Amino acid sequence: MLLPQGSNQIINEVTRTAQVEDHNAIFKDRCCFHRSNAGEVMAWAESVDTLLANKDGLAAFRTFLKSEFSEENVEFWLACEDFKKTKSSAKIASKAQKIYSDFIQADAPKEINIDFHTKNHISQNISEPTLSCFDDAQRLVYSLMAKDSFPRFLRSEVYKELVKKQQNGNQKRWLPFL
Repeated sequence: MLLPQGSNQIINEVTRTAQVEDHNAIFKDRCCFHRSNAGEVMAWAESVDTLLANKDGLAAFRTFLKSEFSEENVEFWLACEDFKKTKSSAKIASKAQKIYSDFIQADAPKEINIDFHTKNHISQNISEPTLSCFDDAQRLVYSLMAKDSFPRFLRSEVYKELVKKQQNGNQKRWLPFL
């Protein structure tokens, strides 16, 4: 079958577009980055607060940290944020113990790197926890993320690729036969 001149170019473009859409369909099941627009993705660079407050930004940051085997800091920070919203005193005690055993105690499965004084203070007070019992540790972890993990994330190929994909995704394709 003979096709009009230029048709191969259009077919190739449609094929490339379909391949990109197939890739995006696969990628979106792994994460929710596809919903953010380029402005949002670039806004994540403003501050670690902006990144952590955005659902897609947080997901991207966590994915990056997991790739570096250092997700315990953001997981601890999130656990503390959730802990502060706890109303029931029984739940305060159980959640505090869970955070302590997961992140603070020696040889915890996700042990965070905090100074001896802060760790010791938490250990001495964990039997009667308050909603602020992890505040000092959370501040230290936040500072570490802001000064170390966050800048690395912004320099990472993960972030650069997300910005690029979102910029490309926001450009509409024009096909003359549609």
